[in-house]
Parts: sequence; C-alpha cells; structure tokens
Amino acid sequence: MTIISQCSTSAIKDAASSLISGNLVAFPTETVYGIGADATNKDAVARIYAVKGRPTGHPLIVHISSVDLLEKWAREIPEYAVKLARSFWPGPMTLILPRTELAKDFVTGCQNNVGIRVPSHTTALALLKEFEVQGGAGIAAPSANRFGAVSPTTVEAVELEIGSYLSPSDQMLDGGNCEVGIESTIIDCRYKNASILRPGAVTFEMIQEVCEITIDPDLKNSLEKKIKVSGLLESHYSPNAEVHIYGIPVKGDGLIALDSIVTPKGVVRLANPKTIEEYAQILYTAFRLADKKGLKRVFVVPPTGNGISVAINNRLIRAAFNKVE
Repeated sequence: MTIISQCSTSAIKDAASSLISGNLVAFPTETVYGIGADATNKDAVARIYAVKGRPTGHPLIVHISSVDLLEKWAREIPEYAVKLARSFWPGPMTLILPRTELAKDFVTGCQNNVGIRVPSHTTALALLKEFEVQGGAGIAAPSANRFGAVSPTTVEAVELEIGSYLSPSDQMLDGGNCEVGIESTIIDCRYKNASILRPGAVTFEMIQEVCEITIDPDLKNSLEKKIKVSGLLESHYSPNAEVHIYGIPVKGDGLIALDSIVTPKGVVRLANPKTIEEYAQILYTAFRLADKKGLKRVFVVPPTGNGISVAINNRLIRAAFNKVE
C-alpha cells in the first residue's frame, strides 16, 4: 500500500491505471475519504467488501465525473432528479435511481436501483476523469473505514482504519482534510416525489428551493420502502468510546459541543466548533481523538435547528445507538 502525498497529474494517471488493473485506491472527497474500485470489476469490488468487513448485500455508491454520464448507470430519470443533479453536482449529494445493465448486483446489493454521485473534491474529480479517459465507467467507493466505524476525513485516518487490510499494489491519495466532514445526502428519486434517505450538507431547505416537490425529512417514507442504502443502520459511525447524547459528563469523560458551552472541570474537551458547519467538519476527528486518548465515554451536546444540524444529529443518534440519555 502506497500513500501518495503529491497528487500530480502523473500520480493521478498512475492511480487511475491501478484502478483499471483491479486494485483499490483510497481518495478524498469533500465529504469523507472513500475506498474505490472499478465499479464494473466484480473481483475488485469484492475486495472493497473484504477490506471494510462490509456485508455483501450492502450497496455501494458509484462515483462519476459529470451529470452527463448519469444515463450510463441510471434509467427512468425524473425531471426533478436532473434538476437536483444540475444544481448540486459536483457536490455532496447521492441520487438513488433505477439501474441500467451496467450496474450489476455486486454493486447494488441485488437491488434494482443504484446510488450515483459526482464529488466536488479536485483530487476526486481528477481521478474520475482520468479513470474514464482510460476506459473506466465509474468508481464504486464507500467510506474508507471498517464497516460501522467512524468515517475518515484525513489520509492518516484511512491508514489507521484499513491500511493493514490493503495490498502493496493499492494506493492512498492524500488530499488533505475533507471540507464537509460527514457523508453525502442520499435522495431517493425512484418515485413521483423524492425522499431524503440520509441527510447531509445538501439540506432539506436547499432541495426545496430547487424542486417544487415533497421531500420527507423525517425518513418515514424511506423506512417504509425498505430500501438498502449507506447509513440507514441504527448503529453506525461509532468510535470505540461510548457516545452519549446529552447527560452530564464527569471527570475523565470527553465532551463535544459548540464553543459557547463551558467544559466542566476535569472533562476532556475534544472539540469546540464555533459554527454548525465546523461542527460537521470536525465531528469524526473528535471521535477519533477520544479513542486515541483512551476515553471510555464521550458526551455530545448536539446542535439545534435545521440545515446541516439535521445531518449532524442523524450521525450522533446512530453513533450513540442504545446510549441516548
């Protein structure tokens, strides 16, 4: 496994060639780091599942470089999905659509739909474009962590999470810290009305401004449809430390809260973001810091309101599953 710290044009070409050859490449997106494989290569995709320890029936998101390539992977695309794609791609949004023949069972989890997104990180886009120039169609890339664990937002976190599971021929591209810090918004576009399956930085309010349709921000319709997508498990995004929402931390516990909230005496302050956007960006780093310090418990004061606060709270509830105070 090789870490590429200078993502030059030649390095990107080499990484794309490595993907074409069936190897894995970890790369940054604006949300979190992903572990990628040729989405049409069954054996390469199988290695993603093995490296992550991910259940094989859990579908992967296919990354492409442009909305113009959407029809390669998806069919029966409603007009509102095209509007969403043209409004928020490249960016932190995944669309769920009926699949074409290109999207095989080993990527979709044997479902008749596929998740597609166009990331905005310059390194990710450069890799995707070069991969397509070399004959590739799309890169399947879940977050580059062990299944159910905290998603990585730095290449160092990727190495810590899955480095020992990778082969010498695999690569990691270092693109610095991820700008958003939490996973993409996932929107179900298979029906007349769209539903948010996983909230993210493309928020409920932003989507409503683009489309005069009903979005389900509470996930009720999504759960009733029994669709499988990333991030719907009740327990997910979890550090080794116990995560507690609310409650009162005591000496030796960790605390994540907005800067305006005072740290109790003896409590380890893990993060004090000044804005909601910064909260999202540093959340997973703070979880990893708790584990690095060997903390047993982390108390989190969640942000309030709409926008990306909804996505942050979604991640916190899953991280603290069975431990909500």
